[in-house]
Amino acid sequence: MPIPWLSVLKMVPWSDVISNAPKVAEGARKLWAAVSRKETVTPPEETSPALSPEAQAIALLQAQLSDLQQQMLTSSELIKALADQNTELIKRIEVSRIRILWLAGATVVLGIAALIQFLAA
Repeated sequence: MPIPWLSVLKMVPWSDVISNAPKVAEGARKLWAAVSRKETVTPPEETSPALSPEAQAIALLQAQLSDLQQQMLTSSELIKALADQNTELIKRIEVSRIRILWLAGATVVLGIAALIQFLAA
């Protein structure tokens, strides 16, 4: 059975979404700022066979840490971009909502005027 999208969209608390959009974008910007200023650990280019097993394990862990930091940086960059897009989308939806309200009002006024003109004739 397909999802009735209109009923799903009606259940979304749009006023909450619109009011919280700037908070989401600001949180994403703070996350991006916090993650982007952290130092990344540069992994060693190659492990020398003369190193002890403990030193090789540390070098491997440093390489994995650097990889995880890079993934976190990429993820936070994506989150920031999505939050910015969400903010822009919310602004455009709000403008469209206001335009639809104006058009609905104009349609009602024109409908009443047409009905009065029809009844007067």
